[in-house]
Parts: sequence; C-alpha cells; structure tokens
Amino acid sequence: MGHTFTPAILIHVLAAVLALGLGALVFLRRKGTFVHRMLGRSWAALMLVTAGSTWWIRSSGSFSWIHILSVITLVVLAVAIWCAATGRIARHRQSMVSLYIGSLIIAGAFALLPERLLGGLLWGAIGLV
Repeated sequence: MGHTFTPAILIHVLAAVLALGLGALVFLRRKGTFVHRMLGRSWAALMLVTAGSTWWIRSSGSFSWIHILSVITLVVLAVAIWCAATGRIARHRQSMVSLYIGSLIIAGAFALLPERLLGGLLWGAIGLV
C-alpha cells in the first residue's frame, strides 16, 4: 500500500511553506518594529506547527533521524524567543537565522529527497518518480 498525503503531512507542508515565505519577509524588513514582532510571532507559530506536526508523520510507522531536528527546532525556538524577550538581540538573531537555514532550508531539502516519505509523495504526485 502506497503512502498518501495525510492531514498531518498537509498541515506540515503548508506550515513549512508559509514559514519559508514569511521568514524571508521578516529577514528583509526593518527589525525591532511592531510589524517585525507581529510577523516574528506568526513565524514562530508556524515553526511550532511545522516541528510539532512531524510527530504524526512517520515512514513505516517509526520515527527517523529527522525527528531529532524537530526537538532541536523547538528548543532553539524557545531560546530565540527568550533571547528577544530579555534583550539578547544578537543571540536572538543568530538563533532565528539558524532555524530558518537549518530547519526550513536544509531539513526541507532532505525531506524532499525521493527516498524520503514527503519527497516520494511529492515527486510521485507530479509524476517524476
């Protein structure tokens, strides 16, 4: 039986894609403003959904190494928020950039490999595998 796009996978992909776009917008805009804080909070919420939804996505019914990244993402996100709230802005910036690059871009690229569950679903749906 083949894998399908489950609600958890759809939620995960939607949150990740929105976080990718919104994160880019946050990086491009002026920092420290009300708009920055609101967009940043929205981005953080999307990252919570992205990382949290992975617990319902398992290839062959078991967790994989990428689930470790979900835990790391949640920890770094909490640290980044705490740093912003306590005025540690350089550390906040470093944490947010690390999350964007590591959890969205790099992990996303690995997740889209054809042999991974999500990659197989996506490339299969558009007829490339």
